[in-house]
Order: sequence, then structure tokens, then C-alpha cells
Amino acid sequence: MATIKDVAQHAGVSITTVSHAINGTRHVSASGRERVERAIRELGYVPNAMARGLKSNTSSTLGMLIPNASNPYFAEIMRVVEERCFSAGYTLVLCYTDDEPSRQSIYLQVLSERRIDGLIVVSTSVGSDTALATQLRGLRIPAVLVDREIAHPGCDLVQTDHWQGGLLAVRHLLSLGHRRIACIGGPPGVMPSDQRIAGWRAALTEAGVAASALPPLLWRGGFTSQGGYEAMHAILRAQPAPTAVFACNDLMAIGAVRAAHECGVGVPEALSVVGFDDIELSAYTSPALTTVSQPKQRIGTLAVDMLLERVAGQRREARKAMLQPELCVRASTARCPAPDSPPASIHHPPVP
Repeated sequence: MATIKDVAQHAGVSITTVSHAINGTRHVSASGRERVERAIRELGYVPNAMARGLKSNTSSTLGMLIPNASNPYFAEIMRVVEERCFSAGYTLVLCYTDDEPSRQSIYLQVLSERRIDGLIVVSTSVGSDTALATQLRGLRIPAVLVDREIAHPGCDLVQTDHWQGGLLAVRHLLSLGHRRIACIGGPPGVMPSDQRIAGWRAALTEAGVAASALPPLLWRGGFTSQGGYEAMHAILRAQPAPTAVFACNDLMAIGAVRAAHECGVGVPEALSVVGFDDIELSAYTSPALTTVSQPKQRIGTLAVDMLLERVAGQRREARKAMLQPELCVRASTARCPAPDSPPASIHHPPVP
């Protein structure tokens, strides 16, 4: 493996000149810089990032915490973040917290001690937000929260307007003539889920349909396909059954569609389903899923750019970016069946 001494000998310059050419710490003539760069290419020399970091007090490394690897939404955000980091000359260290507050706390501590320059955090859906906010405020490096807001974190935030997304989803179903619209929410107390449910309620109220005056229409699915599957089986046992369902993420919507299919309920002929997130898989389900699209490319890009602003000292005050969702209409929604249409014959196989 080539060393900086090999590069200097190959280029016919001093080791100091090579160092200045690589780090930009002092002027190097055009001809000298050209010889150094040619020698680096020909020898395949790779500068020692750790040594450079010790001199500059930076590591050109960012960290990222993600709740779990099973939700494609987080994987798609992570992919955008990694691409943006790479194009900016940074490497990314990724940690999965598995939605465990204790693991999240440990990873935050470990990453902050590993000389990373900044941190992107998608917080866990359970546990104490107060403890997380305290830990974030105590970090010596800048941080950006993504997707899940917590109170007084003392750092930047990038998120979608979840309330507006819920409103868009249910307004779409209302425009198709649906009035009995159920909702499959995420875990209680998780802000994105709570905000999407609030959007569902607001749209019903706006249309003169009071959710609280109807038989229970809110179910929980835990943001998983299995959860959506089980919730849909319960929903289809309700009397009268709803004609539409808004699931607060695509995974739950996909599980719900499978449950409807098993029960002999056609989607969208007898039941319309809307998801949330617009993960790549949602366009390839059968039927293709109508969903609320989060601007994932913009979320990941903006999170990195905001973090690098703080790393470079261009900004000190915390900033909050609220991005707007869009409705993506596909094949899982249709007009509400006519009132005099015969009800679907529902079969209830055992739920695994």
C-alpha cells in the first residue's frame, strides 16, 4: 500500500508539499499540485482519514439511528441519506435501535464518543421522549431529528405534515362517497400516528361525520403488516362493516388488503384502502395501493444538508422543516358501493 512518502518521491516533491496539496492547508503551485495528483492516481494512494481528522478535528463521518430494519420506509430514507453523505464526502455509520429506548440511549452515547461530526436520529416509537430530549441537548455534536418530533430536543427537525396527510387520505375517500371510514393507527402515543389519526378525525368532522358518534372505527396495528392484517380481521367483524379503511402506514395497509382478500371482501369493489408513506412496494401490490406519499428524497437530502450546515458552523440556531405530503391515487380505492348493493359474503379464517 502506497504511503505519503511514496507519493512525494514519485511526484518529485517534499512530503510537506504532498500534505498541503491534499489538505489545502497552504498554497501549492499548479504544476506541483498536478504532479501530486498524478502520483496519487498512479500509486492508488488513499490518505489516512483518521490522521487527517486528528489534525482538522473532524472525521468526515456522520451517524444515523433508525428504529428498525423491517420497515421499508426507514430503509428508503437511509438510502437517500447515505447517497447524500457520499456525494458530500462523508461516510455514514448506521445503527438500528430495534425500537428499544435503552439501545437508542447506548447508541447515542457510543456514536457521540466515536468522533463523528453529526448525527441523524429517527427516534424509537416507545419510551420516554423526555430522556431522549435531555440526551440530545447534552450532545457535543449537532443532530437532526427525522420523522418523529419530540418536545424541546434542542436540535433540527425534518418531518412531513402527518396531520395534513391523514386529512388528504380521508378527504379522498369521502369524495368517493364513503362515510363509514375506519382507521388503523400505529402504537398509542407515537406522534406521527397520533397526528395522522387526528387528520382522519378532522376530515370526518369536516364532512359532518362524527367519528365519536359511530361504533368504534379506530383500531391499532403497531405499524406492522401483521398488525394491519389482524386489525382488518377485527374491522370486518364490526357491524355494520366500514366501506373504507385508512391505514396509518403502508405496511399495515398491505396486511389489511391481505386480510380482506382472505375474507372474500374485494378491494376496492367492496372495500377501499388507503395507506401512508408510499414505499416502493406499494406500487406493486395487488391492487396497487392508494397512499399518502411522503417526500422521502427531500426528507433525506434536507436532513443531511441541515446537519452539514451546523457541522460547518454556518448556523447555530435550531431549525424545523415541515414538508407537505401528496396523495398518490392507485387501484385500491373506488366509489362507495350503492346502498342497495348486496353485502359482501365475509368468511373469517383463523387469524394466525
